[in-house]
Amino acid sequence: MLDSRAHIQNFSEASAVEPHWGYADRIVPCTNDAGSCEYLDIVYHAHDVGILYTGIIWATIGAVLLVWAVGRQFARSQPSGVQLPIPAEAEARESGEGVQRKRSAFERLQRAGQSYARQYLLPDAARCIFGRVTRTQVLILVVLTGYLTVFSFAGIVYKQWITPVKKMPGVYNTRTSFGPWADRIGVIAYALTPLSILLSSRESILSLVTGLPYQSFNFLHRWLGYIIFAQSALHTIGWCVIELRLYQPQPTVGAEWIVQTYMIWGVVAMLVLVLLVLLSTPWAIRFTGYEVFRKAHYVLAMVYIGACWGHWEQLKVFLLPGLLVWFIDRGVRLVRSALLHYNFLPSGHMGFRAAPASVTVFKDEINGDVVRLDYDHVQDAWDVGQHFYLTFPESSIWQSHPFTPLSAPVFGADSQRHSYILRARKGETKKIAQLSKQRIERRDDHEASHEGLMADARLSVLMTGPYGERIMQHISADSNILCIAGGTGIAYVLPILLDFASQPQTPDRHMSLVWVVQRRHDIDWVAPELAILKRRCRNLRAGLHIYVTRASEEGDLAPPAVAEKAGVRDCANEISPAASSDSSSSASISSALSVHGVSKSELGLDHVQARPDLEVVVRDFVAGTVRGGTNVFASGPGSMISDLRRIVAGANRGDKVWRGDDRWDVRLTCDDRLEW
Repeated sequence: MLDSRAHIQNFSEASAVEPHWGYADRIVPCTNDAGSCEYLDIVYHAHDVGILYTGIIWATIGAVLLVWAVGRQFARSQPSGVQLPIPAEAEARESGEGVQRKRSAFERLQRAGQSYARQYLLPDAARCIFGRVTRTQVLILVVLTGYLTVFSFAGIVYKQWITPVKKMPGVYNTRTSFGPWADRIGVIAYALTPLSILLSSRESILSLVTGLPYQSFNFLHRWLGYIIFAQSALHTIGWCVIELRLYQPQPTVGAEWIVQTYMIWGVVAMLVLVLLVLLSTPWAIRFTGYEVFRKAHYVLAMVYIGACWGHWEQLKVFLLPGLLVWFIDRGVRLVRSALLHYNFLPSGHMGFRAAPASVTVFKDEINGDVVRLDYDHVQDAWDVGQHFYLTFPESSIWQSHPFTPLSAPVFGADSQRHSYILRARKGETKKIAQLSKQRIERRDDHEASHEGLMADARLSVLMTGPYGERIMQHISADSNILCIAGGTGIAYVLPILLDFASQPQTPDRHMSLVWVVQRRHDIDWVAPELAILKRRCRNLRAGLHIYVTRASEEGDLAPPAVAEKAGVRDCANEISPAASSDSSSSASISSALSVHGVSKSELGLDHVQARPDLEVVVRDFVAGTVRGGTNVFASGPGSMISDLRRIVAGANRGDKVWRGDDRWDVRLTCDDRLEW
């Protein structure tokens, strides 16, 4: 029983007490004046209806997730269509028309609907407000906000009562529906707390149900936090106006109200929530650093939940699940890391052991050094597209960062090869690069340095994972693959191509890689993997295109005639390059060896000294396909991802997909996480 929230009730006059879930008990019958009794009727009725609405909100969320899960299973069980007979296929090829599959009306409707949705919902929304997120996510946010707004106002009788103050003739209280409304939005804010924590979990239950990677929910987590802040602020403002202005006499009522225990905890909760919002802004994260933001966010979130518990204990049913979800998430992370590293030790016994990685540092004084990690680890294969969180105990055990292996997993193998590349700009990655360079320098192995490269350092690595979407499950048998990467984003798309390179090739499948780097030496980061692609995948022999944007600054590229002699084919007919530099460095293109012993002449890659026109790249690729849709995989700077969303959206034609032309069914899967 909360005596401090007994309102205007006198428990000494109670003949019966009526319990109300999540609220103070009510005295019946009411012994106050008629206006006060009517006001109490509305207060308790509005609260009871509000509790019912929170149940409806959670039932709706559960129903959406259930329908989503059933729909995923139903979509997987549908046949992929019937291929045309061989004579019809040959005739279509001779006529120059794309060879399509005969699909059922339901499947064509499904594909056409998805194509239409991508056409209108894939591009970025208002970037100045929401950042680089798709219209789909903003639409979900708008629907959720509208849904909550309806429940914030429905079921409340809006009225005003002027009631006398006992034992103070001529003094009156103003009682309005402002109080029940302020209580309603406070209850909804409590009810949304576990949802906010669910949206932020790495070991995400939502990912298991929907199949979406946990990072897909970060936008909704952030904006749901803003909604909770707005609700809490309005709840606070509402009761401040009521207690400090409408209730009389003042300032006596206000002074007695603000020092009550439940109000002190309410003030603490509001102040902590303000700090949570301020520290989560992009400006604060840039100023304090991501790791400071992350750890402060954890601590403040726990303090906020505790303060909310102290403010209104009756609603702890919404707070306890949030705490449990958070602790389960942290516990599962620790268990997964322990199991991943519980292997045979050199002594022959079983125990916890970090993975010893070989480190190669590619020097870059302007943009930050690039570090490559390579090591073998005994574990099961992960799925292509997934990533691991890496911790470097020799630098700090309190930080972990997400990185995608650029090596392809091998199913059935006893151990897996891990290879990562990371840009060392600042923070933990810069410390790793500096530590590696110091170890190399101590060895005095000057011969290991070549063209800005330092090799043969050792570093311990702890892993947690894998996490992320299983992107290969969404690729149909006749899909065409276009991979676009910028800089270290090559780590996300390379495993996709390596996986296809290890499988029997579909004759009509088109695959291509477009990689944008700043300098020619950047190719050394992944030279072994590029060589594997050239050897194994025939469909990629004319599909590896590397664009060097700053070649003219270094004299990296040779003119067409010299490049031809070096074994590098000219791509001027595809996209007009900028004026090439002097040919004095052409010999290095064919003879220089990377640290892995792979010469660039062996790769036989196309080098273009220009930035690619992504719209032309996507349009020409789609137009050149024979059958099936196109899956575009991309990773790189935010500006590149935004451009690709707009371009891929424009390449979709739902009407043509409905008529059976799958070439206009173009999908985009991108990885624009913090690691890039």
